[in-house]
Amino acid sequence: MHILIVEDDIDLGFALQKALKTNGLSSEWVRRVDHAPRSFESAPFDCILLDLCLPGGAGLDLLKLWRDDGIVIPIIVITARSALDDRLAGLDSGADDYLVKPFATAELISRIYAVQRRYVRQASDIWSVGDIEIEPRKYLARLNGTLLDLSPREFRLILELAREPGVVMPKGELSQRLEPLGDPVDFSAIEVHISNLRRKIGAHRIQTVHGVGYTLAS
Repeated sequence: MHILIVEDDIDLGFALQKALKTNGLSSEWVRRVDHAPRSFESAPFDCILLDLCLPGGAGLDLLKLWRDDGIVIPIIVITARSALDDRLAGLDSGADDYLVKPFATAELISRIYAVQRRYVRQASDIWSVGDIEIEPRKYLARLNGTLLDLSPREFRLILELAREPGVVMPKGELSQRLEPLGDPVDFSAIEVHISNLRRKIGAHRIQTVHGVGYTLAS
């Protein structure tokens, strides 16, 4: 997963990025409200960690702006404000979760996976798409109970397609999601990885919409 951190504290920002990387999650970090993206069409974030007290504006206003613009990316508020009114204001403004500082890294990681699980409408840490099971935290995938031998890129591909089974993911978006911190993956390389993945899970499970992208059969 790729995480956006909106946090002005330098020490905490570095600590968050280190903790996310240790847990296999990539991230980008901004310290001001006016440096945070307004649109996410070209930014494939899976979750946002948002502080409420920020230079350049209020985190709560940014949260409301995103939700008013139809941004549905899961958002976890991370803040020192622990009063009930503050927690209710954050949740009522569209936050998916609210975590009071200081917090344990393990709890933050669990909450990130929890909001992502709800976002993709999965009931547990094991995602089920037909006879395919995926465990994002363990980087494991099974077909009819048998462990699949997938390369890191193949696993990332099936994970991205499993976020919305039956919905076509455009090649452009897929290429960015596969390398959120680097250059987008070349379309020809994606085709090769898709071909290898089809060989391992069955060609009928990944459908091509020519000129658009791919979908995982639900």
